[in-house]
Amino acid sequence: MVTESAPKPEEASAGPLKILIADDNHSDRLILQAIVKRQGHHVVTAVDGVDAVEKFSAEEPDIILLDALMPRMDGFDAAKEIKKLSGEDLVPIIFLTSLSDAESLAKCLEAGGDDFLSKPYNPIILQAKINAFNRMRVMHRTLQMQRDQIADHNEHLVREQEVAKKVFDNVAHVGCLGARNIRHLLSPLSVFNGDVLLACQKPSGGMHVLLGDFTGHGLPAAIGAMPMAEIFYGMTTKGYALPDILREINLKLKTILPVGFFCCATMIDVEFGDKSIEIWSGGLPSGYLLQGGKLIKVPSRHLPLGIRGSDSFDASTERYEMHDGDRFYLWSDGIIEAANSQNEFYGEERLQALVEQYIESDELFYRIQRDVLAFAGDCGPGDDLTMAEVTMMPEHELGIHESEHASAGGRGPGKWEMSYRLTDDSLARFDPIPLLLQIVMEVPGMRSFNGEIFTIISELYSNALDHGVLKLDSSLKNSSEGFAEYYRLREQRCNQLVDAHVMVRLKHDGTHQGGVLTIRVEDSGQGFNWQKINSTQPCASQYSGRGVALLKSLCRRVEYFEPGNVVEVEYEWRL
Repeated sequence: MVTESAPKPEEASAGPLKILIADDNHSDRLILQAIVKRQGHHVVTAVDGVDAVEKFSAEEPDIILLDALMPRMDGFDAAKEIKKLSGEDLVPIIFLTSLSDAESLAKCLEAGGDDFLSKPYNPIILQAKINAFNRMRVMHRTLQMQRDQIADHNEHLVREQEVAKKVFDNVAHVGCLGARNIRHLLSPLSVFNGDVLLACQKPSGGMHVLLGDFTGHGLPAAIGAMPMAEIFYGMTTKGYALPDILREINLKLKTILPVGFFCCATMIDVEFGDKSIEIWSGGLPSGYLLQGGKLIKVPSRHLPLGIRGSDSFDASTERYEMHDGDRFYLWSDGIIEAANSQNEFYGEERLQALVEQYIESDELFYRIQRDVLAFAGDCGPGDDLTMAEVTMMPEHELGIHESEHASAGGRGPGKWEMSYRLTDDSLARFDPIPLLLQIVMEVPGMRSFNGEIFTIISELYSNALDHGVLKLDSSLKNSSEGFAEYYRLREQRCNQLVDAHVMVRLKHDGTHQGGVLTIRVEDSGQGFNWQKINSTQPCASQYSGRGVALLKSLCRRVEYFEPGNVVEVEYEWRL
């Protein structure tokens, strides 16, 4: 298809023009006709205003020479009608008049005329005016064509962005933002949002939430959110810890983003079981933790994602206890930097004062939203506005269910077995549980059971490593001081491992309605008195000694082998 380009002004003005001469005086009309023809243009004549309007509609002239005073319809009314008919096109009207007072000449221009020519006519001035208005007419037409081309390109770009945004939303917002404990605001400055808000359930229970603010706005800022979302959802559903996910996202952004582009972010790990929140923040405004009517500011302590390399990236987090009803607020700087018509920022002081005023109100989230938008007023926010409220509550009240990513009709293996052995340094530095979980999840139809599978593999592996290889006493975990001592000893002994190993064997036998997963874990430790564990019931108030009971509640068979360093379980699942 050949697209007609806009003509250059000098090319369009080179040829003859079609000029309409409207004058009720026969001799004046003939004189003008002779002058215009001598200049090389085509002439159309009209004898009055009505005739001029009809000739304009029929002939579509380029320029009109219009007498001001004519019978039936004078030049003023004719000019108004012609301007209506011409629409957006520029058809210059030069009034022909013997009037000389300023009021009459101004009336010519107010009626739609572009200039006037006084009688008697000067051929040189007439030619100069025709040439000048022709250049203006051609330039106007060129601008119209360029405007239409820009509008077409913009419409095409918007359609492409809408399709791309649909793909982006399908990737970036497939998580659990609809959970009852999350309220969120995503108000983009353009089609694409430079801010990103992600939420995903963990297979062990709890959830990860990430709010990111990329450098800039729109499409360039949103491009980085695609790999960030894929890493976030992929690693969270596989059971990776918050620091591991942050390291992977940081490495990816450091690799793909150009110099000067990065992502300010806050990521949290909400544990509904032990009522706690783990927080990492890099470059965003301070988050607010509301605990029983008390406000705790959680400032950013790290650089944004995508700035530091892997060797210097700090993934350390802060942990806070929470109770049901406690809330954590996180937001992008668009909230703080929302400006009013006087270019004043909303600011953190105004935000904190509002939070303290309504700290007990369940409507605090919406009050912040309304107050920021009201402060910005008609000028609107100057940046993407994103914020989220995450509330601690019993996990069964969240109102969400884990999505099934692979149906029973998938193509993954149904019958298989494998062995995975870790030694010394690998035991100290690598967590194999997400990898093992990923392998199991390839079984068609099994993704909806990933929470239970994660719990079983985690319990078996941690028992083998902590108690079998490292010889840690689980009774230490019965107090907060014991917890600290437990993990101090764990780190110390991990760094001293020699000739240690943990072997994990997985075997799956598929059936028409589901399958049986057999997990066998063997460690290099001396074993333990598993008969004693089987004969006792853990106290509900204790944090130790409950693993075996948990395994028995999930698996159809739990069997230990002498001397206690080998355990095998069978997990049966059905669609």
